[in-house]
Amino acid sequence: MRAIRQRLGNLDCVVFPPSSGRPPDLCVVLCHGFGAPGTDLVPLAFELVELDESLAERVLFVFPEAPHALDDEGIPGGRAWWPLNVNALMASIARGELRILRDTTPPGISEARERLLAALADLRRQTGLPLARFVLGGFSQGAMLATDATLHLPEPTAALALFSGTLLCESTWHRLASARAGGEVLQSHGRYDSILPFETGIWLRDLFERAGWSVDFVEFAGDHTIPAEAVRRFARLLAQKSLASPRRVT
Repeated sequence: MRAIRQRLGNLDCVVFPPSSGRPPDLCVVLCHGFGAPGTDLVPLAFELVELDESLAERVLFVFPEAPHALDDEGIPGGRAWWPLNVNALMASIARGELRILRDTTPPGISEARERLLAALADLRRQTGLPLARFVLGGFSQGAMLATDATLHLPEPTAALALFSGTLLCESTWHRLASARAGGEVLQSHGRYDSILPFETGIWLRDLFERAGWSVDFVEFAGDHTIPAEAVRRFARLLAQKSLASPRRVT
């Protein structure tokens, strides 16, 4: 696979076009987590293709870079989708107050969502693919953004992939997810996650299940990371979605 740099909307992205040279059958957009460089999830494309070589021929992989630089906050090269006070978050966890955050709308999340939606609009114009041929996902803060963006889209996507995410905007997300019953989610969360405790992933899983979505939940004995089993299931999911006959926007 050959990576190119591309500006989509107003986000800089690393993009892997299909190696076949043909238009993609599926577009996969993955958002990195807080404090990571914009290229943090790029190796995931190679892991997925190693599990299923056909993905390289049929799938367009897109890795957007978050807009906020964190160099001045002591994280050189780190990026964020919206400002986050990590110390305050950890203090809330220590005090047992995390539950009150589940219906919080973080300042800046709507702006991040609009940036991502603009990038998706560019991708739709370039590929001719409908939203039903898109898979959005991400890790940690990127998973939160992918959830928020997917639920605010005017049409369903093919699937949603959430690695170590959490529940935010509970009342809004539940209303939007319920109106989109029948959606599909792949979700993973570590039982010993030291950043976003395991129960926060359970809250998110339960929200989707109550809203009538199909949730493939990967529970693993680990910390704040993406486990190999989740990558394997993600490769199978993408292979299944990419094989469906594409319907292009005219």
